[in-house]
Amino acid sequence: MTFNVDRIRQDFPILSKSNRGKPLAYLDNAASSQKPNCVIACLAKYYKEQNSNVHRGVYALAEEAEIEYQQARQTIADWLHVSTEEIIFVRGATEALNLTAHCFSQSKLKSGDAIILTQMEHHANIVPWQMVAKEKNLKIKVAPIMNDGTLDLECLSKLLREEDTKLLSLCHISNSLGTINPVEQIIKEAHDRNITVVVDGAQSIPHTRLDLKKMDCDFFAFSGHKVFGPMGIGVLYGKKELLQAMPPYQGGGDMIDQVSFEGTTFAPSPQRFEAGTPNVAGAIGLASAIDYLSNQNMLELAQHEDSLLQFAQTELQKIKGLKIHGNAAKKVAVISFSIEGVHPHDLATLLDSEGIAIRTGHHCCQPLMESLGVTSTARASFAFYNTMEEAERLVDAVQKSASILC
Repeated sequence: MTFNVDRIRQDFPILSKSNRGKPLAYLDNAASSQKPNCVIACLAKYYKEQNSNVHRGVYALAEEAEIEYQQARQTIADWLHVSTEEIIFVRGATEALNLTAHCFSQSKLKSGDAIILTQMEHHANIVPWQMVAKEKNLKIKVAPIMNDGTLDLECLSKLLREEDTKLLSLCHISNSLGTINPVEQIIKEAHDRNITVVVDGAQSIPHTRLDLKKMDCDFFAFSGHKVFGPMGIGVLYGKKELLQAMPPYQGGGDMIDQVSFEGTTFAPSPQRFEAGTPNVAGAIGLASAIDYLSNQNMLELAQHEDSLLQFAQTELQKIKGLKIHGNAAKKVAVISFSIEGVHPHDLATLLDSEGIAIRTGHHCCQPLMESLGVTSTARASFAFYNTMEEAERLVDAVQKSASILC
């Protein structure tokens, strides 16, 4: 069957609204994705019919909420081919990376050890490591990128071979460039030297079906709101043996085994990392989003997105003075670009008047922007519910805006 984007769009109610009096063309999916009806209905049902705190409640409503919450964990674990003990619910990829940096460094890193990051990282995969590096006297090394926006694998290999390197934390896909990093190859090379690997999967989880056991990363972080689920929920996957060796991130209710004023013992993973009342509705909503994806042909979705990418990149490059940042052979449907003499914010304002929503700024990647020689870019990012007509509207609107602003 051929991919039917019109049928898909019927599942996303927000796509039918107007923006500045024009049909909305939502091209900011790398920042946050829209939600299908099933996720919206799932959240409404929980608050209407199932709302109760989880853990310990013995009344029927609490038991129902507990079952739904634990089933959400199972759904996500099954989707990623891992066990429920390895799935920790957090607020998003940012919290997942902070948790990993804080807890892993306490249990496994010592003064003088080195952490490798890459030049294309989001601030959420830079700042937490800088904080623990300062606290524990660790070193941070940076793997650079090539002119086409791909990772300099030769340089990365050299850093991995250095004896003080103990951990590598990198994005699977760049949120700014769209570059797909060859993480399985990189992980194998790192593991050959007993180096732990953390993968920021915030941008990869919406675009492809992942098998984390096959990938063999040690930790993997993602946010629900980028994968068609609710905001305020995310997941940290960690290998069981690593999680069990790590101290908890926060203290409070439900993460304990026994508490006394003489001392406290902690529950096993994942409970020890989920202090306090969890985002039950968010977890259930995220599982609904995963169920939605599981009923789609992910290969068809990816092919459709790639067709939008190829068209838009080809046509945008015909515009005088326009430069696309990131031209890797393997990338997802993210296009960061700048136009000589045009401020990205001015461009975005004119596109907004045409009903087109894009993102501008440094995209929480200031070190990357510096390496590109810019302070900010315009970024259009597609999802499978976007259409070729919207890609054409983007190109036409950028051309029109450039003629006005240049």
